[in-house]
Amino acid sequence: MEKAQERFAVETLSLSKTYSGKAAVDHLNMKVREGAIYGFIGRNGAGKSTTLKMLCGLAKPTGGDIRLFGKPAGDVYTARRIGCLIETAGLYPQMTARQNLVMKAKCIGLPDEKSVDEALDITGLTDTGSKKTKHFSMGMKQRLGIALALLGNPDLLILDEPINGLDPEGTREVRKLLLSLNEEGKTLIISSHILGELNKISTHYGIIKEGRLVEQIDAESLERNCKDYFQIEVDDSRHALPVISENLPGVQAEVLDVHRIRLYHLEDSARLNQILVEKGIQVYASGFHHMDLEEYFLDRMAGMAADDQKAS
Repeated sequence: MEKAQERFAVETLSLSKTYSGKAAVDHLNMKVREGAIYGFIGRNGAGKSTTLKMLCGLAKPTGGDIRLFGKPAGDVYTARRIGCLIETAGLYPQMTARQNLVMKAKCIGLPDEKSVDEALDITGLTDTGSKKTKHFSMGMKQRLGIALALLGNPDLLILDEPINGLDPEGTREVRKLLLSLNEEGKTLIISSHILGELNKISTHYGIIKEGRLVEQIDAESLERNCKDYFQIEVDDSRHALPVISENLPGVQAEVLDVHRIRLYHLEDSARLNQILVEKGIQVYASGFHHMDLEEYFLDRMAGMAADDQKAS
């Protein structure tokens, strides 16, 4: 049977943006499948927000192309299929949630208030009544920002740091909301520095560094790449490493710093500790760990930095 052709909500080809001659986004090739929750990851200044602004039409690319649902980004009908929340929501503090939504609906040409009622209901803000947004919690403001992005029932939501600054309860509320929107069939692109939260909801990831997309990976492949390891903390890793290499030749060792060593493919941790103690090496702590998204991201960044140094 012939495999069904993949459908993409977003495709970019050599997408670039320069400011004063400096590349903020550098020939970015990005693909986001329809129905995905795409976690967009990178350090501050890596080009995440600039990329998302170009996808939303808020910044003009210096070069390259953007295709949304298979059509050019400038297509007027395609633009209606996109909802955006970039950085912070532009709220009128003296207005209620409903008044903010009604004003936005009028600005984008929605003929009735049905979409307003739907957005309030989906984001759990229907009962806020006459409460002005200046009195909203941070979590409520973020949900209202998402409600604004939902006006017109878009198929693609582009959200820049939607959980930034939220307390645990607000974070949980927004996470549940995002998952429910995806279950309804919406494609989500989410940037966040809180990688632990992205790890809970993302189906795919894109990692960007210095404006370049260094990796795209789905959640299943990420899980396979996130190796289990055994980490020990000793008095001096320079003394411990030769002992490990000599006595446990099948174990892969990675020195993190003067005290910490990460070991892969270790089967007998008790024997390791015994050997180190017998050789007079003090072991302060040890234990098995599973690499998470944050560790994977940091390892990728460290690996790229090392490659850049070799190239220079």
